[in-house]
Amino acid sequence: MTPPAPPSLSPRHWSGWIGVGIGWLAARLAWPIQRALGHVIGALLYIALPSRRRAARINFALCYPELDEASRKRLLHSHFAALGVGLFEFARAWWGSIAPLRRTVRINGLKHLQAAVAQGHGVLLVSGHFMNLEICGRLLCDHVPLAGMYRRHRGVVMEWAVLRGRLRYARAMFRQQELRPALRLLKDGGVLWYAPDQDMLGKDTVFAPFFGIPAATITATHQLARLSGCAVLPFFHHREGDRYVLRIEPPLAEFPSHDATADTARVNAAIEAMVREAPAQYLWIHRRFKRRPAGAPLVDY
Repeated sequence: MTPPAPPSLSPRHWSGWIGVGIGWLAARLAWPIQRALGHVIGALLYIALPSRRRAARINFALCYPELDEASRKRLLHSHFAALGVGLFEFARAWWGSIAPLRRTVRINGLKHLQAAVAQGHGVLLVSGHFMNLEICGRLLCDHVPLAGMYRRHRGVVMEWAVLRGRLRYARAMFRQQELRPALRLLKDGGVLWYAPDQDMLGKDTVFAPFFGIPAATITATHQLARLSGCAVLPFFHHREGDRYVLRIEPPLAEFPSHDATADTARVNAAIEAMVREAPAQYLWIHRRFKRRPAGAPLVDY
């Protein structure tokens, strides 16, 4: 896949170029410095983003009712620290070097992915929106040619810079609307990684449990598996201190079924299991339960 041509240097793009320049420089800081600055930035984000702080606090109350208020508050602060560190993780994945991280990464279950590829199947790696998803995807690209799906950035300069950065290590990148080329890759035996755990506001959604709460979830996992015959493997990843732990689970058995809602519930259950392993690193500032089933009470984000 050929990287796109860069946008012009027109004054209307200057703010975008400045932002990319800051990110490019941040990507080159030493990893210990990035982690330390990330905690500081996370604390500032906690203060500067009251609406997102409220969304995360509500999500914690809904998903972890067994925790007392003090425990949820500690988790909230840990989450914002992970957000701050995550900004540097994204920058390093897109524009920096991962050589220091390769020395400490641990990958479990790679044999499951290799076996599926060896059998000639396309493989759909299903993950969740964690702040370290990009850096972990890049680390996995050391072992398998990986394509991904993503949501387009609003700024044209950032869109160009991020896509160019991703294409340094990914086999291809498809926007979330580009299902035909993604399906073609799977039919050709390729490996596609994506995260179906956000409310995309599309029409092909069902309400499936996530932490026991009906959540609007796209049925794309079921549809891609049904149309391509690919294997669906859960992909877990999180950071433990200064090291990354990646784990690939065996293919979901008897997937897909004839029931898109049941299959989507299985995917949500797999992602929930990932979140419970590293709750602070999940993207809780997303208003996951904003859409509700008919008759269900609204969540006041």
